[in-house]
Amino acid sequence: MSTEPPLYLRVAEELRARIESGELPPGTRLPSVAEISAQYGGSNSIATGAYKVLVDDGLVVSRHGAGHYVRSQVTPELLVRQHRRRSEDSPFAEGAAKQGAVGTWRHESTTEQATDAVAARLGVTPGAAVMHTSYTYLADDQPVQLAESWEPLEVTGSSLVALPEVGPYAGVGVAARMRVLSIEVGDPVERVRARMATRQEAQALGMTPPGPVLAIERTYYDQATGRPVETADIVMRGDRWVAVYGQAPPV
Repeated sequence: MSTEPPLYLRVAEELRARIESGELPPGTRLPSVAEISAQYGGSNSIATGAYKVLVDDGLVVSRHGAGHYVRSQVTPELLVRQHRRRSEDSPFAEGAAKQGAVGTWRHESTTEQATDAVAARLGVTPGAAVMHTSYTYLADDQPVQLAESWEPLEVTGSSLVALPEVGPYAGVGVAARMRVLSIEVGDPVERVRARMATRQEAQALGMTPPGPVLAIERTYYDQATGRPVETADIVMRGDRWVAVYGQAPPV
């Protein structure tokens, strides 16, 4: 009888060694279940079993629909939000990864009628169909940011990007999704102010007692037509974030 450990445990130990040695630093996206299955010649259960071990041990975080990532053992106390256009991953996930954290989020999308305020921001008629998505963003499983986003369905409704977090373009930023529609959005217009968190926001962000937040009203515009294609209300923990705008020239 073989005393060799099961294959899924051997895969887990190999990944563990690469993580602990620093070969796979925090924020790194790990091979997919299919890639591991192909590499080791086993079924998908080998990869899922290995990742379950690593998730249970706190070394890896699983993001539904987007794979597995190396988890930081020390979440950064202060996260820097530096707005730059990106073409692939979510700006939040990419920014968190560069700071040694794994950025994940929860989301819920519903089709709604635009309120007067949302309609004014999107340049549509009140009552027009919009896709409303609510987000809770987490850094190493700790909630740090909330967002409410609206997109006019007359722009996205018949496309693969109508649902921001479903389909082949799930998990990417607004700029990348709009590019699928041949829309270049450029940099968004943002209004930033400081205020106290509401009771509901404080509860969602784990702020006890409620404290200050950065409240951002953001709108993306089609650079060719000037039309708004997405608007969002973003709420960030004031004790966890600093926002940096602009970029120094290369030396």
